[in-house]
Amino acid sequence: MAPNYIELRSRNSFGDIINTYFNFLKYNFKHYTSLYLRYNAISIILALVAAYLLVTGFMGLASRDFRFGMGGAINNNAYLIGGVAMLFLIVFATTLINYSFSSSYVVSYAENKGEVESRDVWIRIRENLGTIMIFIMLGIAIYIGYIITSFILALIPVIGMFAQYGISFLISSIFGLSFMSIFFQDKSLGNSLTEGWEFTFSNFWKVVLYGLVIGILNLMITALILSIPTFIISIYVYFSVQSEVEIVSSVFASIVFTLGLAMFLIAFIYSQALTQIAYGVLYYNLHEERYNTYLRQKIEQIGVNE
Repeated sequence: MAPNYIELRSRNSFGDIINTYFNFLKYNFKHYTSLYLRYNAISIILALVAAYLLVTGFMGLASRDFRFGMGGAINNNAYLIGGVAMLFLIVFATTLINYSFSSSYVVSYAENKGEVESRDVWIRIRENLGTIMIFIMLGIAIYIGYIITSFILALIPVIGMFAQYGISFLISSIFGLSFMSIFFQDKSLGNSLTEGWEFTFSNFWKVVLYGLVIGILNLMITALILSIPTFIISIYVYFSVQSEVEIVSSVFASIVFTLGLAMFLIAFIYSQALTQIAYGVLYYNLHEERYNTYLRQKIEQIGVNE
């Protein structure tokens, strides 16, 4: 058993579940992040490339506009289109990695008493890769439907906004819990979705409120991560304007904005991974409340010892 091991397979109150999540991060943040960066290196590189293409294309178009139509419009548009295409690729790749890696990590943590090995995490992902790919494709289709629904709900004042958030939390929780079901019990796609659906709607308010609280807390963590690059960029822009530097044509400005946008994308990616960790903690609690698996094991152990 690892030092500071936290038992996830227990029945906890709402506040204790959130506390368990933060204790998990407190004692495992360094190890989790180091493994995560190894698995997510491709996404980080793609984020840098996408940021470069978007910044270069946008600043090129801005420079052309300021110069009354002069500049390479075709190249700038190509940069923007390439950047947007790269963003879609990043969304797909990171969603695949974040859900898979975080779920596998939590399951390995619980089953090995906190002793998580990179090899174990990868083996779980490899064994369920086919189900994961189908799940992600299904998720993209559902997300497109969610975007269309959001546009319709946006036409309804106030109520539409709350409905959007509610649907968003429901989709996130169903997918998060379903992914945990895949890795925890090696279930098929249909059975995993069924369990995720049942856990979500049988604990509706608990799950939705949990998603809201975790979303806010992870947003605060993301804002903290982004505070330093945001401050640096703000100072740079301020003094550049004061010095009448032409930002849109400055190579140094392109580098600064590229790194800033890349940091934003990476922070968003990491926040998504932390959210799945949170749903992993919630999954074990809901699973124990329904099946009492861990409690039965403890009772059986007591009987054997006696």
